[in-house]
Amino acid sequence: MKISHSLVTLFGLSFGLSAIGNAAFAPAQRQVLVTYPEDTPHSILQEAKEAVLAAGGKINGEFTLIKGFAATVSNEILDSVTALSESHRPTVEDDSMVTIQKQDPLEE
Repeated sequence: MKISHSLVTLFGLSFGLSAIGNAAFAPAQRQVLVTYPEDTPHSILQEAKEAVLAAGGKINGEFTLIKGFAATVSNEILDSVTALSESHRPTVEDDSMVTIQKQDPLEE
């Protein structure tokens, strides 16, 4: 009985440390807006979205009036997406809420 308790404890400790270790090495994700110049071919946009998904990122939405998309990605993914085309470089900005009224700090 003592041996099996020790094995269970060892397994639990090992599993816990493994989960902590994997979380520590996972790249930080951030929500961004990726937009391209108007003359960017659809194929470059499609390639960028596929690169995001292949690297473990997520496409949160696609724009119709401008060429671009919203995504949750790591900085490493952004570097590779930005390097896809020399002539059609995307603009990348953090996705955040924008308002036109001054908000009262006490209401937040």
